[in-house]
Amino acid sequence: MAVDGGGTLSELYQRSRRLLLKTRDDLERLERLASAVDSRELSVAVRRDISQIQTLCSEMDGLWRSVASKPQRDLWKRKVEQIAEEADSLRESLDRYMQRQQRRMQEAQERAELLGRSNGESSHILRIFDEEAQAIQSARNSSRMLEEATATGAAILAKYSEQRERLKRAQRKALDVLNTLGLSNSLLRIIERRNRVDQWIKYAGMILTLIIVIAFLRWAR
Repeated sequence: MAVDGGGTLSELYQRSRRLLLKTRDDLERLERLASAVDSRELSVAVRRDISQIQTLCSEMDGLWRSVASKPQRDLWKRKVEQIAEEADSLRESLDRYMQRQQRRMQEAQERAELLGRSNGESSHILRIFDEEAQAIQSARNSSRMLEEATATGAAILAKYSEQRERLKRAQRKALDVLNTLGLSNSLLRIIERRNRVDQWIKYAGMILTLIIVIAFLRWAR
């Protein structure tokens, strides 16, 4: 139960569990951050970890199907599905956080614009809001790019798993054909030996019959 460059099913599962715990802690810390710059960097990191968990789930999904024992296969199936569900839940929580931040920034900017102050303080406040809004939008764009990259990677892994299953089926068929050919060759050799034995018996019988006939003719004289 190993995957090239990834590890065994158990190792991938343990790695995904550790990432889940880290991502959950980072998401809770993200809720407490006040700085837009810090929150942007952390939100991108959380999104990246969630994408990595989903990639691990795609790898594990191809591995648990190869487990020979059905009880073990069903057990790993439930474990992988649980990891995938938790990753989806974290992604939805992050999306809700990003939406709240975007909505908060829009409301704050609208309030600043309604003040209509003529001094430089209003411009300064609006500039701060614009910078934070841009930071949040940049984080959303980075998150979308990570999701697209994860989806592409998952599709490649799924295709690889499908091709591997096809190769396994072809290998089994080839082995069946080779076994059949081996059995056929054995039967042909047995038949050839039997034919030679039959020929020897026939010739021996003909010689024996000829000897008996000659002996009988001499006795009759």
